[in-house]
Amino acid sequence: MEILPAIDLRDGKVVRLAQGDYDRQTTYHDDPVAVARQFVQAGAKWIHMVDLDAARTGTCVNIEAVRRVVQAVDAKVELGGGARNTATVEKMLESGVARVVVGSAAMKDWPWFEALAARRDLAGKLALGLDARNGLLAAHGWTEQLDTSAAELAARTRGWALGAIVYTDIARDGMLTGVNIEATAEIIGATDVPVVASGGVGSLDDISRCSRICCAGAIIGRAWYEGKIDLKQACSLAAGTV
Repeated sequence: MEILPAIDLRDGKVVRLAQGDYDRQTTYHDDPVAVARQFVQAGAKWIHMVDLDAARTGTCVNIEAVRRVVQAVDAKVELGGGARNTATVEKMLESGVARVVVGSAAMKDWPWFEALAARRDLAGKLALGLDARNGLLAAHGWTEQLDTSAAELAARTRGWALGAIVYTDIARDGMLTGVNIEATAEIIGATDVPVVASGGVGSLDDISRCSRICCAGAIIGRAWYEGKIDLKQACSLAAGTV
């Protein structure tokens, strides 16, 4: 299992939002490259980045900051936020990231996403972002509640050449209350695409629990920024070396 420490960008700065609420922001650092270097020094092989401005507006405001991170560290970068059309997805990939997370746009136009995922040149380079409250999907920066369940959409991806499904429990995101293991396990059972758990990681026990249900990865955000988790220990635990 991989650990994906998170860098959420807003106005070029490293921030975290509580439960996706833009009015509940904590700013942690002015330099995302410096943060990324700390992640790699601790053993991270992947970094999960989100352009929060793009998630809201659809414009890749922070793409240059993402590019600087990609060029500065020896780690793969997964980027989400604002991937609403093919041109934007291609622009994000051109920045050098290994994988682009498509969330709201996939839910709004599933045939478009299905066609995108079928492109051979994008095999392994796309992730489906499933963000849910009480099992039901939310879109557009989590401001719009949908009637479709996350498990239902995950089941449609069986056999697809996606790099991952990133499943986020919105109610737990940034709250350090633990991963929603039951809901994450349901997603894993619904598809053969690797599933990355997001939202609520607050301790090394969460890493162990994610590993036991066969998550492909776990995203760590606020827990690291606030000193709740030692990233080096988390990476070692996920790799099975401790």
